[in-house]
Amino acid sequence: KRFAGIDAIDIEVKHETSQQFIDTVAAIADTFGGINLEDIKAPECFEIEQALIERCDIPVFHDDQHGTAVCCGAALLNACRLTGRKVDEIKMVVNGCGAAAIAVTKFLMFLGVKHITMVERWKGMPHVLPSVWLLRIKPGK
Repeated sequence: KRFAGIDAIDIEVKHETSQQFIDTVAAIADTFGGINLEDIKAPECFEIEQALIERCDIPVFHDDQHGTAVCCGAALLNACRLTGRKVDEIKMVVNGCGAAAIAVTKFLMFLGVKHITMVERWKGMPHVLPSVWLLRIKPGK
């Protein structure tokens, strides 16, 4: 309420499967003006968010993805402005490939970043994702 002048209710939903979670949230969605998903890990968060967007007539927002992406995008644009660089000419490394990292990468691609390398640990060893994998990420808003 303090930041946006709206009331919010924290509802904890625990289920065994993503589908049970989706069904429960979709069933109560008409009670609310929007849904803010919080602390749902990848890859389940992508399935849950997309299903709820398709099933609900209210905005669905996953804070771990979208909130982080917007902050990182703003920081990047400001850094480019302060250093005189162009977004489409910088090279960037994203450390990690979780929900937030993927959302940040998609948003930065939408903003115009063309040279991005994602790095993840796999079985305890650093692993650089091949550029072919990055091409599967569609730039998003």
